[in-house]
Amino acid sequence: MENKKVAIIMSTYNGEKYLKEQLDSLLNQTYKNVDIYIRDDESKDSTVKIIEDYMKSASNIKLIKGKNLGFVRSFFELLKEVEEADYYAYCDQDDIWIEDKIQRVVEHLSKLDENKPNLYFSNSDYYDGDMNFVAHGDSKKVYNFRNSLVECVSQGMTMCINKKARDLIVENIPQNCVFHDWWSYMICAGMGNIVYDEKALVKYRRHTRSVTSEGKSFIELQRWRIKKFLKSDNLKKIKEQLIEYEKYFGKNLKEEDKKVLNLFTDEKYSFSKAMKKTFYPKRFRKKIVDEILLRILFLVGKL
Repeated sequence: MENKKVAIIMSTYNGEKYLKEQLDSLLNQTYKNVDIYIRDDESKDSTVKIIEDYMKSASNIKLIKGKNLGFVRSFFELLKEVEEADYYAYCDQDDIWIEDKIQRVVEHLSKLDENKPNLYFSNSDYYDGDMNFVAHGDSKKVYNFRNSLVECVSQGMTMCINKKARDLIVENIPQNCVFHDWWSYMICAGMGNIVYDEKALVKYRRHTRSVTSEGKSFIELQRWRIKKFLKSDNLKKIKEQLIEYEKYFGKNLKEEDKKVLNLFTDEKYSFSKAMKKTFYPKRFRKKIVDEILLRILFLVGKL
């Protein structure tokens, strides 16, 4: 199993405050056949200097200095840059990884058919900016192709994809993509395999710049939903992502998945499809309140 090469890919931007803790956790992994590729997205602080200092003693850290693209495009550029690895683990600049994270990644992914796009993701626990424990992550996840159309349950910093998934992404980089991890989740849910590890292997640092809904209180979650879905163009971006996904991969899906994807890819509102989505017999989301709100969005043509 040690012959499997893992590429940890990290995009940094003005990450000087927490970067050292993250790099230490990566270098302390029990699995050693690892290279760490970092693309700096044109930081203005001492991020690059910190990385270069680490490179003096860690030969497996590779630095790519790039123009500012935003973290989604930056991760896609990293995937294009790193060609020779068996597995690709997404990494944020401000979390802390548990020391056996990559060991468990390899143990799980090595059991799957490498000719299909495969994705591993784990649970995570939540910490504040000073790494004080806040809450355990929800250990029970619902993940399938249907779910992948409306949310990404596999947080990027817990994810690792195989070479086949990486190749499909690099060959079909979308112009319209909400998040790089969501695009990866959709590809593997539709054409490959997903394996979930209930063990929390990331200490997820939550601070004001965190962009996901995971780990929020009920009130915080409702505020997040209003901001992301009612007061922004996020639903439009999701729609564009689905249209592009169908263009690239629709023909490769199972018949049932083709049919459900087709319900979401009309550029103009279709009453008949809105009704089919609203009364679709299978669930899209785990929580009933989320499912009800989603069906309302279907009915009024927001998604």
